[in-house]
Amino acid sequence: MVYGAESGAVAAAGEAAIADAIKASGAIVNVEPGDFEAILGKTEAPLVVCAQGGVFTTKYYYLTAYKGLIFYTKTQTPLILPPKAELINARKIWVPS
Repeated sequence: MVYGAESGAVAAAGEAAIADAIKASGAIVNVEPGDFEAILGKTEAPLVVCAQGGVFTTKYYYLTAYKGLIFYTKTQTPLILPPKAELINARKIWVPS
């Protein structure tokens, strides 16, 4: 019986850690790739963080900030970024689910 209580406590601690990660990162909005490109078009020189990943096929992950929110998208083909975009290549992008 004690083992069950301990595993419940571990699960609750894991959920609390995820909630804390979400609070620390602020609001992350998952949008379609076309909407992400439209958001980039609203900024003269957007800052974009990108990463590649995937197991069987390559996927491209992108983050940008706009008006205090963080926008995220995932695509199977690279996005065409505005010429003045500042690009930061990351090894991995992790978004809390």
